[in-house]
Amino acid sequence: MNRITQTFRRLQLEGKSAMIAFITAGDPTLKSTVKIALELEKAGVDILELGIPFSDPLADGPIIQAASNRALKAGASVQAVIELVREIRRESELPIVLFTYLNPVYIYGFDRFQSDASEAGADGLLLLDLPPQEADRNAELATKNGVDHLLSIRLIAPTTPTSRLLEITNSAEGFIYYVSREGVTGEQSTLSNDIAGRLEVIRRVTKIPLVVGFGISTPEQAAVVGGLSDGVVIGSAIVRQIGEIGDVPDLPKRIGEFVRPIAEAVSKSKHD
Repeated sequence: MNRITQTFRRLQLEGKSAMIAFITAGDPTLKSTVKIALELEKAGVDILELGIPFSDPLADGPIIQAASNRALKAGASVQAVIELVREIRRESELPIVLFTYLNPVYIYGFDRFQSDASEAGADGLLLLDLPPQEADRNAELATKNGVDHLLSIRLIAPTTPTSRLLEITNSAEGFIYYVSREGVTGEQSTLSNDIAGRLEVIRRVTKIPLVVGFGISTPEQAAVVGGLSDGVVIGSAIVRQIGEIGDVPDLPKRIGEFVRPIAEAVSKSKHD
């Protein structure tokens, strides 16, 4: 069974939401990314989203755009990120979702990417600009060619029409990422007031776990969202810390310390 599916089943039995952390692979260096990933697991992270840096990240705000630029300058590439996953796997079974755009995977080659990333130990793939019909085709091609494929994580936005929900959820695997607000990624001082209502609508058409991200940055916000959903994604708040602290020896430890209270809030969210 895929690590992502195993994790959600375990958390469901425990009555908990998943703490999902996003970091940009290669920021500030590929070596430090491995150490940060391992510290995040120690801090209580259940699933890691590993961003493959791209030069034109349309859905990302300035914090993650800057991280992508730093990572690219440090030598991050699709191949390097796949090797990074393999290195994490030497020490951890933390589920890993690769998070990127269509272009880098298209250039690398769909089947080759699926095979190489899966063999390295990645579990899921979230392509922000991949249409649902292409997600179906990608999985079919991989199956036809005998290639192990990564679980296809799908996005649903506040603006997604109800008529399109079934098409998206039918092509989703592992979990569905609900984008809590319109616009690009980034920390927000308040949560959107319609998260509960939108999740209720989505749950009418799927039983796949629903996680919520975009703009969640504090333990208090994470606790609220964790109580409503099956998982909480924290990204920009962590990436900002990495950018501000920089490439220093205790960076991984300090990132773990920053994330720990957020992870604890998510873990307790369904019991408060």
